[in-house]
Amino acid sequence: MIRIYPAASRYSADHGWLKSNFSFSFGDYYDPENTRFGPLRVFNDDIIAPHRGFGAHPHREMEIVSVVLKGQLKHEDSTGHSAVTTFGEVQRMSAGTGIIHSEVNPGDEDVHLLQIWFAPDRPGLTPSYETTKYDPSRMAGALLPIVSNQSGEHIAHIHQDMTIYLSELGAGQSLEFVQPEGRRIYVFTIEGELTLNGDAKLARRDAARIEGTPRLSIRSEADSTFMLIDLP
Repeated sequence: MIRIYPAASRYSADHGWLKSNFSFSFGDYYDPENTRFGPLRVFNDDIIAPHRGFGAHPHREMEIVSVVLKGQLKHEDSTGHSAVTTFGEVQRMSAGTGIIHSEVNPGDEDVHLLQIWFAPDRPGLTPSYETTKYDPSRMAGALLPIVSNQSGEHIAHIHQDMTIYLSELGAGQSLEFVQPEGRRIYVFTIEGELTLNGDAKLARRDAARIEGTPRLSIRSEADSTFMLIDLP
């Protein structure tokens, strides 16, 4: 089953320095029918103004991934880590038993990012953080893993049985994704237009939550960039 969630169906918040679109319940937005998709708990599409951001605040028992689409994002945390991330890089933080961190835009232009939270595969993890780099050219015509519980070069390690892929397809290009029975797929169109399994249409910033469909055909109707998450 493929369920489409149009971009316009997301909850939007505009705080001036921060513009956010929430795909799941988050902050002041709460919908008891929209709190998770498997271990996926948060999928926020954020724009942060220059020299603004989230001051020091705590997290625990959550895996937090930040994928920068444009601009710069600076991270600092209570374990002593500090890093500035830009396009082609990923932040992964395991909050575990408890961590305090901040995220700010140190640049002179807006930063666009996707922040994604997952429940960990077990409680009580030691807090940790990493920044990894990937080669955006390897997204062309393929699914490029950028975060996974299967460690690899240029892949951030996450404590959950899942993988995040990025891909770019030109108009008319297609690819297939196959997973074992009983798993889930989440697709988010960053730019462009996609058709899933011949009939489900996704426009820019639309999402699909997919269950009971282990074989997925993805066709790009225009030059497209998208994220695919393989979930238990």
